Amino acid sequence: MAGRNGRTVRDLRRANRTAVLQRLYFDGPLSRFELGPATGLSSGSVSNVVADLVADGLLEEAGSVDSDGGRPRTLLRVAPGSGHMIGVDVGETRVRIELFDLGLTELARAERPLEHQRYDVEVIVGHIRDGIAEVLSAAGTGPEQLLGVGTGVPGIVERDPVHGAVVHGQTIGWDAVPLESLLRDGSPLPPTVPYFIDNGARTLGQAEMWFGGGRGARNAAVVLFGSGVGACLVTPDVDSGRAVEWGHLTVRVRGRRCRCGALGCLEAYAGAESLLARWQEEGGTPPPGTDEEAALTAMLAAAYPAEGTEPDPVALAVLEETAEYLGAGLSDLINLFRPERILIGGWAGLQLGARFLPAVRRHAAAYALRHPAERVTVELGRLGPDAVTVGAAILPLADFFARGGRRREPEPEGPAPAWRTALAERAPH
Repeated sequence: MAGRNGRTVRDLRRANRTAVLQRLYFDGPLSRFELGPATGLSSGSVSNVVADLVADGLLEEAGSVDSDGGRPRTLLRVAPGSGHMIGVDVGETRVRIELFDLGLTELARAERPLEHQRYDVEVIVGHIRDGIAEVLSAAGTGPEQLLGVGTGVPGIVERDPVHGAVVHGQTIGWDAVPLESLLRDGSPLPPTVPYFIDNGARTLGQAEMWFGGGRGARNAAVVLFGSGVGACLVTPDVDSGRAVEWGHLTVRVRGRRCRCGALGCLEAYAGAESLLARWQEEGGTPPPGTDEEAALTAMLAAAYPAEGTEPDPVALAVLEETAEYLGAGLSDLINLFRPERILIGGWAGLQLGARFLPAVRRHAAAYALRHPAERVTVELGRLGPDAVTVGAAILPLADFFARGGRRREPEPEGPAPAWRTALAERAPH
């Protein structure tokens, strides 16, 4: 039966379950007494919802606390083993697949290197399928325990009514790739396990906003530096974050050719692939046979050697120039969106930021308007190089919360707004 606002009793029950689950997840353990004011529910509603969630195996006791003159109050928390998620990061140098419990504790991982920047679609799909089977086997987890599989990918992700998530990845040669339907075909998982696919910078941003350096911020930009460059913007009107192709802003007219085909993109100067190419063009020599991550480590070691050793002037000059390009790129975000925080993540961003973050801050302030620049902080992300997979795993987790802790059937047709809505209704900080 629907009320005057169109909400049914079932809708109300689901919303109450969602409120209790999310509050316990982010702020627990809490007692039933504390859940009332924390969720805005009556004590009777809290008791009913908690009883349902305990019966479903989603909540468990977590000790007790003394009350004022009464019996000790039992603390409750979300049971970590009551559900599992898989997060996938389709990165530039490897595909990483991780299995998490409901508390986002990693249970198993698998990695598949991508040799020579191989973005063959069937190869990627095969890596994901094999990795899913591997992590489930390693952890002894049955596929029926999965809430879903989230995947972060390079490029723009759109929803197609027939094929589900479709990826437009110009820099990797993907033109309208129906990745969701490809993953479903021949999947090692039953059809009841949903797939969620989104831009990798956005999953990174969501992870940092929920669990990392973005907690408490209303306006933030989370930038991802790897072989390429991307960003996720979080503003009051787009709380769930919006992926933007920030790496393809023009920073130099008729400049270096970017792998997207255009000239002078930020990515052509600040992405790790281009940074290493510039070093080699100037005479730098990365160790033979190393992958991109190892080569960048070697370049940083050459530019910033141990005390008593002369730095490589070529590596140092390229890195100092890169710091200026990064600062100029951040100034565009500052001027356009006035974030209160900028977080730098991605495997290359974490390596580079550890060395010249102060220089990046100086250049960002120099290129940006003074008023917004004085109100922004620029820091490294706190979740490390696995943040994209953590953020990808949040996609099925958010959907699970939006449904009040109930698993869902797959939705092959039409938009699937539930998990995006849950991300937009951000976790309490």
